[in-house]
Amino acid sequence: MAQAGECNAVWCADYKGWFRTRDGTRIDPLTITDAYSRYLFRCQALDAADYAHSKPVFEAAFREYGLPGRMRTDNGAPFGSNGESGLTGLSVWWIKLGIVPERIEPGKPQQNGRHERMHRTLKQETATPPARSRRKQQERFDDFRREYNEERPHAALEQKPPATYYQASPRAYPERIGEVEYPADWEVRRIAGAGQIRWSGEYVFVSHALQGERVGLEQIDDEHWRVWFSFYQIGVLDAAKMAIRRPERPRGKSHKEATPQ
Repeated sequence: MAQAGECNAVWCADYKGWFRTRDGTRIDPLTITDAYSRYLFRCQALDAADYAHSKPVFEAAFREYGLPGRMRTDNGAPFGSNGESGLTGLSVWWIKLGIVPERIEPGKPQQNGRHERMHRTLKQETATPPARSRRKQQERFDDFRREYNEERPHAALEQKPPATYYQASPRAYPERIGEVEYPADWEVRRIAGAGQIRWSGEYVFVSHALQGERVGLEQIDDEHWRVWFSFYQIGVLDAAKMAIRRPERPRGKSHKEATPQ
């Protein structure tokens, strides 16, 4: 896991785990924090833990606070998938924004420990017991977020609240996201509807999440090519086997790491 040595180097996101308000309404709380300052950007009651409901919450946070370098999550939907690439619609969108998806190892929630500790406090103070309705539950979340950011002291922050430390990102959310570009000497292929590219007259599967997107292939030798989506390495194409060998943990560089200083 990357070290969060400054604000916006790493943001953390997770779903708290669904529960029902006293009137029977299902609540899926999506939370987003800054790993360095502990600042809580969003605590939003949603109808479902999926791409359609998650994206508007992230987009609103990006518009208000700017873009992080990395987004740390677990491997569950909508952040990660069971597919070999691990990509989802949400993580593909992050990559196009220059954000590195950073997924913790399965079964190791301690790798997102700061966020997990916030979740325990959130549950204790806002959902034990739950509110009587969605509107009342969101009011509890909003009150908790305000108190957590502006009043609650944190031992790791010299007993000061997160708002004392947090500063917005200098990277603003773009009004338009252009198509990914690659070096002129790379091969470029567009992912077809079945998640495949055409290579030497045959089809090679890459990722369903990348349908319609362009990937770049960087030649290693006569039979091997690194497959990239923007700065994010998907794997290595073995032209003899017509298959992509996936790295143990897909690698990528954050916008700051990838930009020459």
